[in-house]
Amino acid sequence: MLAVPGPLPSTGVENRWAFEVKQDGQRAMVYLPGNGTVLVRARSGTDITAAYPELLPLAGSLGTRSAVLDGEIVALDEQGRSDFGRLQQRMGLVSAPARAARMATKVPAHLMLFDVVHLDGRLLTKLPYEERREVLEGLGAAGPAWSTPAAITGHGAEAWEMAREAGLEGLIAKRLTSRYEPGARSKSWVKIKLHRFADVVIGGWVPGRGRLTGLPGAVLVGERRDGLLHYAGSVGTGWSQAERIRLAELLHAAASDPCPFAQVPPVAGARWVLPRLVGEVRYTSRTRAGRLRHPSWHRLRPDLAPNDLA
Repeated sequence: MLAVPGPLPSTGVENRWAFEVKQDGQRAMVYLPGNGTVLVRARSGTDITAAYPELLPLAGSLGTRSAVLDGEIVALDEQGRSDFGRLQQRMGLVSAPARAARMATKVPAHLMLFDVVHLDGRLLTKLPYEERREVLEGLGAAGPAWSTPAAITGHGAEAWEMAREAGLEGLIAKRLTSRYEPGARSKSWVKIKLHRFADVVIGGWVPGRGRLTGLPGAVLVGERRDGLLHYAGSVGTGWSQAERIRLAELLHAAASDPCPFAQVPPVAGARWVLPRLVGEVRYTSRTRAGRLRHPSWHRLRPDLAPNDLA
């Protein structure tokens, strides 16, 4: 079951919702047949058990009880927050179990469990979330590499503020009466992302296609450090048509042959500009290399000069 993006439920109805921390990792379904084995599948259905050997002890965590659990595999940073950049070092190691075992000691993974869809031969998808959550918590699923994080009923504004102060990615709001809808992106689950903002310098752009022919499909942005412009990512959303046309005019006027970034970004078809346009972008988090994750355009900042960002 998948969530849709949306706003925080209003105060008047928040007591109909539970709020969980939005984890930034790899979605996983965990199959525990109760015979001492465990199977972990990615959202695509791929068997990823071998990539996460620290989850193998889950096989005996419920004894002989059988269950199918839903959760998110994460890698935690020093503050205990999920860090997708760290987790990427663990993903894709299904065919390399020896390397996966080595990486497990360097970048340990942790499974955050948040739902139970099958237990002791009984399908639970038609039960409301509130009842499934009670069943899940009753399992006492907690171990060295897995846990069942808390869910808060109501108090959405307080949960939001707590997530913001902790620097978390956001919240998932789940309607207490909702059934589990396998494979569906349901309005009964709402993901509310906390956005961060950054002032960036435009160093290049990539032409759009189709209806965007002649206009920027994306701009390549950077941040100044030590007098150099370091590439921070590609931004391709967030403009109205009028804003995109205006930006195209500014980019054409600033056209330049040399790349202004300290290192040329690996972007095919890039066109470079003089690094004089400053903009503000929204983003969710950063990669380990400092790149912006899920950036979207917010506005031009004509009040700022590139040197103001040094």
